[in-house]
Amino acid sequence: MGLGTFGVWTFDFESQSAAVVRDSVQELEDLGWRAVWVPEVGGREAFSLAGYLLSATRRMAVANGIAQIWSRDAAAARGASLLLADAYPGRHVLGLGFGGKPRPGVKPLAAMAEYLDALDPADGVRRILAAYGPKMLELSRDRTHGAHTYHVNVAHTAQAREVLGPDAFLGVEHAVLFETDPERARAVAREHLAPYLATPYNLAKFRRLGYTEDDVTGGGSDRLVDDLVFWGDLDTVVDKLRAHVEVGADHVGVQVIGVPAGETAMPHWRALAEALLPAA
Repeated sequence: MGLGTFGVWTFDFESQSAAVVRDSVQELEDLGWRAVWVPEVGGREAFSLAGYLLSATRRMAVANGIAQIWSRDAAAARGASLLLADAYPGRHVLGLGFGGKPRPGVKPLAAMAEYLDALDPADGVRRILAAYGPKMLELSRDRTHGAHTYHVNVAHTAQAREVLGPDAFLGVEHAVLFETDPERARAVAREHLAPYLATPYNLAKFRRLGYTEDDVTGGGSDRLVDDLVFWGDLDTVVDKLRAHVEVGADHVGVQVIGVPAGETAMPHWRALAEALLPAA
């Protein structure tokens, strides 16, 4: 996919001013980051944000991680993704996902398959799916370029690679926190994980990964927290991130958490660029 081995995964561009977003993404590109991943969680619209980031950079790839299928119909998504593929060849990756609030009676696998049916054909568009369970991973393998995972452990990355086979793309997001005190680190990590421990789809995902009820209640066990948020000094965090690559990830999108409100994660991106990118 040409994204490099490590990329930036960030919520920051959902809320920052356009000028700050532009300056930040340009610095990330200058630091050597080859890809930036942006979500769609009620801040900015997925395709307009991707287009803005692409227009502000020269070489960097921009990946939607993810564009929610409920935010627009397939015809709108097809038209927008075709334009970005034409305007910025090889630089946009459309990550699609079920996303959003629970929808009783709607089966994610069926909904995604129907969306892909309506989306095809879309020549030149690089698409991947948010996928965790084996059936959605199989759909991503068979109908798109691959899969994007979010808040999973290294064991899941190995399992996903087995399902995807050797050729499909596997991009893994992972949260990191630069804090060496275990008590403080786990407190920040639990605050970050709290919304995901309150939604049925994420709880089902964690249970499939082998976590027990004790692991997913009470803010999350130390085992769960330590698996889903890599914390510590720079060397410790970098070693843990590389574990995803060792078991089959093509790319790891690194999400820095624990940055105080009003501050920027850029100092951490600079340090990570120096540690990760020469070997990417």
